Amino acid sequence: MKNTEVALAAFDSYNQQDPRTFTYNGVTFPQEYFLAQKLNEWILILQPKASVELLLASKCQHIGRWEIPRDKYPHGREGYLKWRKELANFHVNKALSILREVGFDETVCYRVKQIILKHRIKHDQEVQMMENALCLVFLQYQFEDFLSTQSTEKMINILRKCLLKMDAKGHQYALSLNLSTNSETVLAKALEELAVLNG
Repeated sequence: MKNTEVALAAFDSYNQQDPRTFTYNGVTFPQEYFLAQKLNEWILILQPKASVELLLASKCQHIGRWEIPRDKYPHGREGYLKWRKELANFHVNKALSILREVGFDETVCYRVKQIILKHRIKHDQEVQMMENALCLVFLQYQFEDFLSTQSTEKMINILRKCLLKMDAKGHQYALSLNLSTNSETVLAKALEELAVLNG
């Protein structure tokens, strides 16, 4: 087995430990395992010849996310930002530990770290591709359920911030998704407001 295949299998095995579940088309999966598979699938759609580092990052971008729950941090923006920062560092440390264990050198580890931490988004093509894929996974598999728990105005605001991180190619794929009429309306409104803000 190549190092890449061993690492991807190790990431999958780790994410299969997620006690949270995600049900799709009547089948229930460990949540982070399911989302990592879909992130990897989107990366391959966006870039069929994706680099080894980008493929690795797609399976460990949120590895072990359940181990640092949001409710362990204070409410509000300050608590949220602290949670996100510590979570990102956790993903990096866990992913790089596995990569080193299966034999990857520091050059590969450093590049995977850059992608996980989204260094130079909007300037680094692979980092931007990862952000596009993350947003597309959210829109395709999580947005509908999330929309049912929030006001339309709040969802438009959340979605606009998500779309802002994407590029034009990402927006095109977002518009091609098979969403409900309500979700399509919210998505269109968010894109409209984003266009106004961008002048």
